[in-house]
Parts: sequence; C-alpha cells; structure tokens
Amino acid sequence: MTIKKLVLQFVLFIGVISTACAQKPIEQDGSHYDNDKIRIGAARTEVYIPLLEGKRVALMSNHTGMVDSIHTLDLMLSNGINVTTIFSPEHGFRGNADAGEHVSSSVDSKTGIPIASMYDGKKRGPSKEVMNKIDVIVVDIQDVGLRYYTYYITMVDLMNAALAEGKEFIVLDRPNPNGMTVDGPILDMNFKSGVGRLPIPIVHGMTLGEIAQMVNGEGWLEGGKKVNLSVVPCEGYTHQSRYSLPISPSPNLPNMKSIYLYMSTCFFEGTPVSLGRGTDMPFQVYGHPDMHGYEFSFTPRSIPGAKNPPQLNKLCHGRSLTSLSNEDIIAAGINLEYVIDAYNNLNIGDEFFTKFFNLLAGNDVLRRQIQQGMSAEDIKATWAEDIEKFKVSRAPYLLYAE
Repeated sequence: MTIKKLVLQFVLFIGVISTACAQKPIEQDGSHYDNDKIRIGAARTEVYIPLLEGKRVALMSNHTGMVDSIHTLDLMLSNGINVTTIFSPEHGFRGNADAGEHVSSSVDSKTGIPIASMYDGKKRGPSKEVMNKIDVIVVDIQDVGLRYYTYYITMVDLMNAALAEGKEFIVLDRPNPNGMTVDGPILDMNFKSGVGRLPIPIVHGMTLGEIAQMVNGEGWLEGGKKVNLSVVPCEGYTHQSRYSLPISPSPNLPNMKSIYLYMSTCFFEGTPVSLGRGTDMPFQVYGHPDMHGYEFSFTPRSIPGAKNPPQLNKLCHGRSLTSLSNEDIIAAGINLEYVIDAYNNLNIGDEFFTKFFNLLAGNDVLRRQIQQGMSAEDIKATWAEDIEKFKVSRAPYLLYAE
C-alpha cells in the first residue's frame, strides 16, 4: 500500500472519530421509509469531486453532512480536495448549540480547517478576507423543509456572497423529509426575518437544491442576478418518498414525529406556551402552568440543547401528541387546532401572542384570524389559492417527481 493511500485512510479514520461524537442518531419509530432506495448527492463523489479538483473549497455543513459513517468533509479530504474553510449554520458545526444561540468562529480541532460561523450574531455573510481564500462554496446539510428552519437562509446568504465575489456555488442535495407537503401562508416580505427569508409557504416541499434553483431563477438574490450554480441531485428520491433522517438535524428534533409535528407546534415559540423544549418530547407536547382541564402534564428542565426553555421547572398542563401516527400527522399538514386550543384555554387575549408569532406566521393575519375565532379549517382555506399559485411557480425548479 502506498504512503498516499495510508494517509488517506488515516484521514478517513480520524474523520469518523471526529464526527461520531457529535452525531445523535434519530430515534427509530418502526415506520416504513425509503432510505435504501435513495442515494444522496454527497454520496455521488464521481459527479462532484471532478468539479472541485484544483480549487479552493469552502464547505457549508454540520454534523448531518454524513455519507453513511463518513463526513463529507472527510470524503473531500480523502479525495485530495483542498478544503480551506468550513461554514457553520445555526447550532454550530457539531450541531449542539441551542436554537438561536450565537456560535463563534473557530478552528476544527481534527483537521485544523478554519470554521467561519454564519450564526455569530454579527453581519450576515462571510468577510471578504474569508471569501478571498476560496473559489467555490459547497453546501451539504440536512434540512427539514420548513420556512422557519434556518439552514436555507444561511445557504441564501452564502449564495449572495458567492455572487458578489464571483465564486461558484454547488449544492449536494439531500431529501426533504416533509417534501410531500406544501402548506401555510406565503411569507409577506414585510415580515422578512431570521426565520423567514423568501416568499414561500411555511411548508414549501422543496429540497435545498430546488430552493437554490428557485432563488436563482426567480431573481431573489441581490440585484436580481444569478450565481454560478450547480446542483448534484439525489438518486431514487421523489417528493412522495418517506425519508427518515439518519441523524437528528438539531437538538430539539430527536425523531421523525417531532420533524412532522414541527410545522404545527413551532407556532408555540411565539407564545408563552411550552412545546416541550427541556423534555424528551420537544415539539410533540404543549402546555402551560395556567392551562386547565388536561390529564397530561410535564415539567421543562435545563438540558443540553435547551438550557433555558420556556416555563423552566414549572409544571405545565396540556396535551401530548406522541400517540398520533406519523401518517395522520403528515395527512393533516399544518394543524392549527393545537395553538387555537391553547389560545382558548388560557384566555389571556393579546398576551398570548409575542411579536415573534407574526415572524413565524410570516404575516399579521394569522394572529387576527385566531383572535376572531376562525376554525383551523377555515383559516387554512384562506391560503389555499396562494399555495396552488406557488406550486405553479416552483414547478420549473423541481428536480424530482411529485
């Protein structure tokens, strides 16, 4: 065996050791998934390694950027690719920071590659100094397909940076676990924020590669210009595929039920109601100390990934949604019955909603609809026409059969 091969094998070994400690495998639920039929973009090294040879590469990724037991970073290094920078999103490169927690730039202890945080609370986008050290930005990260999940926003920031500095941009695509669903109001751009960047519905049904194509094609980058974009698609994936994430994408999405319920229960982030942060059932329960008439209760605690959760150390009364089947959750799409139930039970009027609620909804309409006593079904009907229009506008950018 040559010295080069020994070195490459050692790099792979170190890579497995360096990423394994950060991974938290998703909890298995016994449902049927199509993972064995799907080959993710990052696994298709024969497609993208030739595109990177001889170039200075920046990789946007985190702990989810795995191909089986090997991180994409290690795959690139083992193939002789010159990775000069790592861009890390919300939750950090190792994926263990709290939601919204600022993460400082650092250096990867195993490879010595600088990590440029895209979630440090400072100016959006990388510095010119960082951009001068790269030729191409590669994105490989597992998204969950919701407008308020921030990984796509980081991608758009990097697309703008690549456009401004004349760099190439490549997305190694991964399945969207909520790719079968399109639901929710379209973002009113007057409510553009860190949890909503594009005029898309809450559940857009697109992969990151498809979003990148739509951003480029619809002129959503700065100046309406287009970045030099390539997407390495998945093989064997359709929008109806059931894909179980191999690794928890962020600390409070431990299983597929939480990922399916997230579109409905995340609204509680804009209220005083706990959605289970600080328990082993985040996004799968909801409750408040002053809610009454429920048999179920729970107490949020300070735990890794939820250091200071809402209603910390207080006994909350409410509902557990853990007994719902995944298929029933998927079929319902965004289910507003939960937030309407809590609103009616607490009966505190305007105090139920924080300013953050409108940012999650992407408008100030949903709040008023709930206050006016509209049913969940009637509210959903108000955005149905916009959803159909969105499906038409996104169609040219889809990479996979619906």
